[in-house]
Amino acid sequence: MKFAKSLIVGLLGLVCAAGAWAQKTQLTVYTALETDQLKAYQEAFNKVEPNIEIKWVRDSTGVITAKLLAEKANPQADAIWGVAATSLALFKRDGMLEPYAPLNLDAIMSQYRDKASPPAWWGMDVFGAVVCFNTVEAKKKNLPIPTTWKDLTNPIYKGQVVMPNPASSGTGYLDVVSWLQMWGDDGGKGGGWKFMDALHENIGQYTHSGSKPCTMASAGEYVAGISFEYRAHMNKTKGAPIDLVFPKEGLGWDLEGFAIYKGTKKLEASKKLADWASSKDAMILYGKNFAITAQPGVAPKLANIPADYESRLIKLDFDKAAAGRAATLAEWSKRYDAKSEPKPK
Repeated sequence: MKFAKSLIVGLLGLVCAAGAWAQKTQLTVYTALETDQLKAYQEAFNKVEPNIEIKWVRDSTGVITAKLLAEKANPQADAIWGVAATSLALFKRDGMLEPYAPLNLDAIMSQYRDKASPPAWWGMDVFGAVVCFNTVEAKKKNLPIPTTWKDLTNPIYKGQVVMPNPASSGTGYLDVVSWLQMWGDDGGKGGGWKFMDALHENIGQYTHSGSKPCTMASAGEYVAGISFEYRAHMNKTKGAPIDLVFPKEGLGWDLEGFAIYKGTKKLEASKKLADWASSKDAMILYGKNFAITAQPGVAPKLANIPADYESRLIKLDFDKAAAGRAATLAEWSKRYDAKSEPKPK
């Protein structure tokens, strides 16, 4: 009897040891998610899938996009989680994504995912343009609060506006794309470029981060920072003396999205991550940060975001934005790059 009991205990020990020795799968995930979001998303995923570790490779959207394109012949990523849909559409065009329909695909609104079946990518949440306007500094300088994009071209704001560089920032690129789609491109001669020419006269600096203009405006370094609503909402919630301005002409926007990288050797683990990242539980987490999630009726009302926010978003052509990316960025850099902050070393 004692021998049998010892045998059972010994077998249980072996089973436990085998479990402890079981090697976890590590996924290399490229992301442009804000650093203050990564921990919550990863911890929630690991409660469901404890044997899949995430190795994050994080940078701003433009840098991550360039990195993935540069690595096309020698892929390093397994999955892409939290990168702009305009970039994901570009990766799809270049044959870099593995189509996959996650378990929760039917719950994701059609306008927020790739139209192919199965889709090459799908959206998590919308991030849209906003102007962070420092009311304290504006009062000191006797500057009125703008209500439109074109208000920001008024010479009274000279040197008081900061915005992201579209080559490194997804927020900067959605701004440029939206202005071109609203007012026209015409090979560098359209109304969108004329607006940016006028805006450039008032720009103090183009930053490499989409969050930084709002943070700089919040700190009083500039009066107006063109940014996106997540950072604006968070900064104001923390007490920054800013008003959130949603220009009347319409708001540029993009989606944070998910895709599996084609050729990953960890496809099954990547699919498990996709299944969870498209779930309602994940969407609830996204909704804590963003006013609009790809699954409807999930995100709560955010205090600093207007109730009709979604209706203010312009009609955006992702495929057009992807196809024109290189030409648009080349034209933008030729005209305006002299005011960009130095690139980080």
